[in-house]
Amino acid sequence: MISKRKKGKKLNSISLGTVLNYTVLTIIVIICLYPFLNVVAYSLSSNRAVLSGKVTFLPIEFQIDAYKDIIHRGQIWISMRVTVLVTLLGTALGLILTIFAAYALSKDKLKGRKWISGLILFTMYFSGGIIPTFLVVKELGMFDQLTALYIPTAVSVFNFIVMRTFFRELPDSLEEAAYLDGASDVQILWKIVLPLSLPIIATIGLFYAVSYWNDYFNALIYIQSPEKFTLQLRLRSLLFADELGTAGSEGLGSQVMAESLKMACIVVGTIPILIVYPWLQKYFVKGVMLGAVKG
Repeated sequence: MISKRKKGKKLNSISLGTVLNYTVLTIIVIICLYPFLNVVAYSLSSNRAVLSGKVTFLPIEFQIDAYKDIIHRGQIWISMRVTVLVTLLGTALGLILTIFAAYALSKDKLKGRKWISGLILFTMYFSGGIIPTFLVVKELGMFDQLTALYIPTAVSVFNFIVMRTFFRELPDSLEEAAYLDGASDVQILWKIVLPLSLPIIATIGLFYAVSYWNDYFNALIYIQSPEKFTLQLRLRSLLFADELGTAGSEGLGSQVMAESLKMACIVVGTIPILIVYPWLQKYFVKGVMLGAVKG
C-alpha cells in the first residue's frame, strides 16, 4: 500500500514537471516566433491594414504584391547569388582550416602546441582594429572583391576551440590501431576522425554559414560596386530607403508599400537558413561517439 502511494506521488511529480517544462518551452517558442510571424504578416497584408495598425501575427487582407515586387527586382536576385557564393566559399574554407588546425593542435606530440594555441587564443580578445584591418585588406588587393568577405574572417577562434576540444576527447586507441596498420596522419583524419566528427562538423559549418549569410558590416566596408552587394547589404539599403527614394513623392500608399517590401525582403533573407537547418538537425541529436563505442 505504501509503495503504491509512493509510485502515485512520483507519477504526479513527473507529470507536473513535464507540464511545467512544456509550458515554459511553449512560452519561449511563442516569444521567438512572434517577431518573425509579425514580419511575415506585414509582408502579406494590404496597405490599408498596415495603415490601420491591425496587423499582428496574421495577415490582414492577404496580398503578395511585395513579393511580386521582389521577383521583378533583378538587383535583389543578384545580391542573393553573391550571398550564396560567399556563404559557400566562406563555410568551406572555414571548415577546412578549422579542421586541420584543430586536429593538429589537439595532439600532444606537436612541438610548440601550447604556444601556437596561445597565439590563436590571443586574437580572440585582441585585434588590430577596423582601420589596420582595412589597410591590410586594401594592400592585399582585396578591396571591392568578394574575397574580402571571407578570407580575413576565414577562421573563428571560438569554432576552433570547440572543434579542438572535440578532437581531444576522441579515444586514442582508434588512432593507435590505425598507426599499427600503417595509416598516415592524413589517412587517419580522413577515414577515422572525420566520419566520427559529423555532428561537430555540421554544427561548426552551420555557425560559419549563418555568420556569412547574416554579415553586412564587412560588405559595407569593403564593397563599393552595386553588382557585388550581398543580400544583407541590399536589405540594409532598402531599410534605409536608398532604393525607394521616390516613395515620399508618391504619397502615403507608396510609403506603406515600401514597408511591406522591406518586410518581404527580411523574409526572403531568412528563409534559406530556415530551410538548411532541418537537414543538419539530425547531426545535433546524434550520439557523437556512438559509432566508435559500437566499433
